Amino acid sequence: MKPTRVWDLIALFLFAALAAWLLVRGFYGQLPPVHIYAGASLYPVAVIEFIAAFMIRSRINNHEIGLGPRQLHPLTAAKAVALAKASALVGSASAGVWLGFLLFVFPQRSTLQAAVSDSPGAIVGLIAGVVLVAAALWLEHCCRTPDEPPDEPAH
Repeated sequence: MKPTRVWDLIALFLFAALAAWLLVRGFYGQLPPVHIYAGASLYPVAVIEFIAAFMIRSRINNHEIGLGPRQLHPLTAAKAVALAKASALVGSASAGVWLGFLLFVFPQRSTLQAAVSDSPGAIVGLIAGVVLVAAALWLEHCCRTPDEPPDEPAH
């Protein structure tokens, strides 16, 4: 499986930001208020992925990969990579949506009280998306197999 390409995440981020900005621009008056915890649901996922990354990295570095007890099953590592790839996409899209929302809301802060109260929740969501992408990329990196040392030439 190929590593997640950062350019794909950036393209998704920019597309989501543009789409969200267009939608918010057209429908802002019909949207419910954005609470401070609106985007915070991604933080627990990011924390779990950071913890999993360190656990997996430790097991790989200690050569504790296999089917035995207290070993990291190879399928578990593959599932962690799949989770990391999906989370990177979700985090990127989510951060883009929150950025698009903020791009509309911030200029409106001087004229709309709703824009003032919606901004903190959108900022929390934007940061949560970025943190999830970071956690996902770290988890994916930690699931890589270590490089094999070159074979010693015969003397």
